Amino acid sequence: MTEAALLSRWEERGLVVQDSERCMRYLRHIGYYRLSPYVRSFEASRDVLREGTTFDEILNLYIFDRRLTLLVMDAIERFEVATRAAIGDHMCRLGGPHWYEAASHFRHPNRHARLLNDVDNLVDNQLARVPERPADSSFFVSALEHYVTQYGDPKRPPSWLVLEELSLGALRSVYDNLSRRSDKTAIARTIGLTEPMLTSWLRSYQRVRNICAHHGRLWNRGLGVNPAIPSSLNVRWLDDRELFERDRWRRQRLYPVLVSLQTVLHTVSPGSTWSARLRDLLDEHPHVSRVGTGIPEDWWTDGFWPVKESGALQTRLHSRMEGPRHDDS
Repeated sequence: MTEAALLSRWEERGLVVQDSERCMRYLRHIGYYRLSPYVRSFEASRDVLREGTTFDEILNLYIFDRRLTLLVMDAIERFEVATRAAIGDHMCRLGGPHWYEAASHFRHPNRHARLLNDVDNLVDNQLARVPERPADSSFFVSALEHYVTQYGDPKRPPSWLVLEELSLGALRSVYDNLSRRSDKTAIARTIGLTEPMLTSWLRSYQRVRNICAHHGRLWNRGLGVNPAIPSSLNVRWLDDRELFERDRWRRQRLYPVLVSLQTVLHTVSPGSTWSARLRDLLDEHPHVSRVGTGIPEDWWTDGFWPVKESGALQTRLHSRMEGPRHDDS
């Protein structure tokens, strides 16, 4: 079907369209299928939209979800980097730069063999590529290319390089497969968690990261894999530690992921304004239902959330103090 026919289908279901050309442009470059779940959320009954629903309402919900995805990816990136560093630093001190080659550090030989095979493939694929040619002194080749072309012996690179090249799923497999629980505990403690928490959260974040990487929908979505709720008081958590027991449905939504990410940020980036940016986003979209994410209406009042202001919030407050500019209308 053409964009015009697809738009007509929505109009037949009650969508108010003020600028057809503009709407068809969004349909062309975002896609009917990707926008459909957002349209569905405005239905009064199957294939019948609530009276007065506009295309801009649909688009604003999509934009909110897109910004939410980018914000979540920002926090996951910090978690992921911190986890790579924690595993590498701890294990290198125990077993040297090539500790990952020793089977004694791992529980399952087949998973360890798969890791070594992945590393060998990384090296072989890099050797098969045409070498990068620096244009000037400000250009640096990749760390992997530098290793295989300048050293190459031993063939497998040191741990700190390997861990940077592995996917989050492969990193999770490395951590899960470590043979000594004391090592896993020490690694988890580095980022403010217990070993069971890090094991669970790695699994959950892998799922969320995959959704984000494919620009999927986070708002109003059951994730299928959710982070375990900590029972240990040593893991920083909501002051209202019974929230997910009282409202168990929230466990299947995004809110426990957001809380767990802030738990990590309390340790790895205590000066972060991430939570304030999350508050800004929610404040800028007051008509978006929070039920879809499991976020309580009074979520910000819990003492767990750091009282910081994002740059956007500071700018707004400063503007209010100054009053309107002369060129404002």
